[in-house]
Amino acid sequence: MSIDLIIESRKVFTGAGSQARPAAIAVAGDRIAAIGPRDEVRALAREANDGAACAAYDFEDALVVPGFHDSHLHFFHSAVYSSPLATTFLGKSEADCVERMRRFAEHRPTGWLLAQGWREYRWDPPVAPTKRSLDAAFPARAVALYSGDAHTLWLNSVALRELGLSRESEPPAGGSYDRFEDGELTGIVREAAAMELMPKIMGTFTDAEVADAYRGFLAELARNGVTSVCDMSLMAHPGLDFIRDDVHATLLAWGELTARVHLFPTLLADMGRFEAMRKAYTGPMLQAPGFKQFFDGVSSQHTAWVTEPYANARFAGDRGRPTVDAKTMRALVLSAAAKGHPVRIHTIGDAAIHAALDIFEEARATYGPLPAGRHNCLEHLENFLPQDVERLAALDVVAAVQPPHMTLDPGGPERDLGPERVPLMWPFRTLLGAGATLAFGTDSPVTSVSSMDVLYSAATRQDPATHEPAGGWLPAERIGMAEALRAYTQGSAASVGRAHELGTLEAGMLADVAVLDRDVLSCAPEDVQKTRVLATFTGGRCVFEA
Repeated sequence: MSIDLIIESRKVFTGAGSQARPAAIAVAGDRIAAIGPRDEVRALAREANDGAACAAYDFEDALVVPGFHDSHLHFFHSAVYSSPLATTFLGKSEADCVERMRRFAEHRPTGWLLAQGWREYRWDPPVAPTKRSLDAAFPARAVALYSGDAHTLWLNSVALRELGLSRESEPPAGGSYDRFEDGELTGIVREAAAMELMPKIMGTFTDAEVADAYRGFLAELARNGVTSVCDMSLMAHPGLDFIRDDVHATLLAWGELTARVHLFPTLLADMGRFEAMRKAYTGPMLQAPGFKQFFDGVSSQHTAWVTEPYANARFAGDRGRPTVDAKTMRALVLSAAAKGHPVRIHTIGDAAIHAALDIFEEARATYGPLPAGRHNCLEHLENFLPQDVERLAALDVVAAVQPPHMTLDPGGPERDLGPERVPLMWPFRTLLGAGATLAFGTDSPVTSVSSMDVLYSAATRQDPATHEPAGGWLPAERIGMAEALRAYTQGSAASVGRAHELGTLEAGMLADVAVLDRDVLSCAPEDVQKTRVLATFTGGRCVFEA
C-alpha cells in the first residue's frame, strides 16, 4: 500500500468528542489509511512509499472536519434553479416578484420563465397572487413561479394554455386549482396539481442543459464542503420524482461526479425501477439505498396532517390530510421491509409522524431490524406528539431534519398550531436526549446548500438571513456545534446505511474532508456564517480549493 496524500492541521475534528486536535491524515486511494500525530503519519508514508514523497496539504490552524452530507435535497430542481435556466427569490410582494421576473427575462429572451421562492404569507398583505399581474407583464411568454416550499405554483395565462388548463379542468386527487368567483382559474395551482405540471415545465430544458446545471450545482456543493447528498424524490406520483439517475451516471462515467449521490426514488407497488438502480449503482460514488414516500404536505398551507385542528382553522375539522392513504402506505412500507429496503417518509404533522411510526413499528415486529446498518427515516418532523420522540429513538428511525426550516415562517407555528403544540417543533435537543439520530440537510432548493447556514441555525435556532429571533426560537432546543457537525456527517451517513465508511475521520473510512478557515467549534455563534471553506476532498480527490 502506498500513501497518495497527507492532510495536516493543528485542528482536526474526527467526529469523536467535542474538540479538535493536531493530526495528520494519510490517504491511500479513496480511503484514510491512518490518522495520528504528524511525525508518525509522515514516517508511515515514507515507509509505505519507499522514501518517495507524496502530495501534502498543511492547513496549519484551519479546522479539518469530515465532509458534510446533505441528507435531503432535490438535485434536479436545485441544479436548475441555481443555473441560468431559472431563478430564485423571495420577493417582498406580488408586484416585487413580477418586477424580478422582468429583470430575469432580460437575460433569458426565449423559452419559459421559471422561478421559485415566493411566500405570500411573508408579504404585506399576505394574499395569494393571481395570473393578472403576470399577464400584464408577460402577455406572450409562459411564466411559472413555484412557492418557496415547492407546494404551490403561480402561472400566467400563457402558461395555463400551454399546460392545457382551463376553467373546465379538474385537479387530480390531492391537488386543487384556485378560482375567481366566476369560476375562472386564478393561476394558483396547489399540491398534487402543481407537482403534476412539473414534468411538462421542466421538459422544456434539453438533457445537455440539465447536465450543465448538474455540473454547476456540484461545484456549489464542493464550495460548501458537501461531499455527499441524498437526492430525494419530489413527490409520490409515478414519474414525478425527478430522480435523474441517468444524468448522475453520465457525469460519473465522465469523471465529473464530485459528490457522492444517494438516490431515493418514490416507493411504488412496482419496485422494478428502484431495484434496477440498486443493482446498477454499487460503487462508492453513486448508490440507491432506499425509497421515499409522502404522508402529508406543509403546515403553512394546512396540508400537513395534524392530530388536532389547526389553531386558525379555515373550516370545521381542518387537520390537513394524508397525501397517501394510511392503508396504502402500510402496504407499501411492509412490502419494502419484506425485502430489507429502507423507506424515508415525508412527515411534517404530528398525525403523519405517529402513523408512520406505527407502520415502522409493525414492519420491525414482522421482519426484524433492517439489515446491514440500514435505517428507516422520517423527513422534516416539524410537530411531534410527546410520546413519539422516544418511540422514534426506540425504533431506530433516523430523524432527517433541515435546521434552516425552523425560521422560514416567523410566527407561523404559533399562528397555525397554537402555543400548546409549539414546544415540540423541531425538538433537536429533546431528540438527542432521547437517543435519536439526527441527519441534517437543507431540502434544497427550499433553502440553499450553505453548510454554514445549517450549522448556524442548529446551534442558535435563529434565521440565517435575519438572525432573528434574538436568543433563538425555543432556545432550550439548541444543540452544540460538535453535535451539529455529527448530525451533518455521521447522522446523514446513518440515513443511507453507510456509517461504517462515511461521516468520521478514521482509518478505513472514505477520505471525504472539508477544511474550514475558522474553528466553528469555539468561535462565537455570530461568526459561524463568516466561515469559508478552504478545500473539499471527496475520496482523497481535491474537488475544491479556495
